[in-house]
Amino acid sequence: MTFSPDRRTVLRGTLAVTAGVIAGPVLLSGSAQAYNWTRTMNQGATGADVTELQIRVAGWAADSASQSRVSIDGDFGPGTAAAVRRFQAAYGLSVDGSAGPATQAQLNALEQSDGSTVHFNWSEFYDRSSGNFNGGKVSAAAVKENVRRAMYKLEALRKKLGNVPITVNSGFRSIAHNAEIGGASDSMHLYGTAADLDVPGVANRTVYQKAETCGFSGLERYDVDHQHVDSRADLGRSWWWESGTI
Repeated sequence: MTFSPDRRTVLRGTLAVTAGVIAGPVLLSGSAQAYNWTRTMNQGATGADVTELQIRVAGWAADSASQSRVSIDGDFGPGTAAAVRRFQAAYGLSVDGSAGPATQAQLNALEQSDGSTVHFNWSEFYDRSSGNFNGGKVSAAAVKENVRRAMYKLEALRKKLGNVPITVNSGFRSIAHNAEIGGASDSMHLYGTAADLDVPGVANRTVYQKAETCGFSGLERYDVDHQHVDSRADLGRSWWWESGTI
């Protein structure tokens, strides 16, 4: 099916907004660099450290294409345990679903000292017009936290693609900049939950397929000049995979 630019713009930002849900970040900002893990976490644990764990393993939501995501709710349930096991397997750790010192060290190894992740920088996600996180649909602090969460999913995607570099062509957009380029009025870019990606040497179809396992609830069709991913379900939106499951 061929979509006109206007139809694609609508689909990318405003399709299927859940009634009665506020379009904003649903969680408070978490801790950033070198998180001070103080205990081994297992299924049944609850607390702020579990929330942080969930943020960092959210990109390991599934083994194959699945509209599933790791709930960021501070409750270490079966979904979190499964994501931890996938993370452990990917990084050559003991696969037991228990977030102990070795797993925590690997999670911290994915950070940079400024709270971004090892393969992605804040500047890659800045609004291309203003060069910061201001002027969106939520506060700059909320945007930055949403971007941080996106970075961890992108770290998982990068790992699944064979550790190939990923270029972020568009991350956060201010309302003004989004209007200038004809973006949807409620684009996920306005919240910092979206990224348009270029992966040199890797077909967009492959990027799309791997993204289907990373908990991304918004995927633009893969036969365009980039791959759009977002986490709209984290803001209460319905899932939207434009090319379906492939």
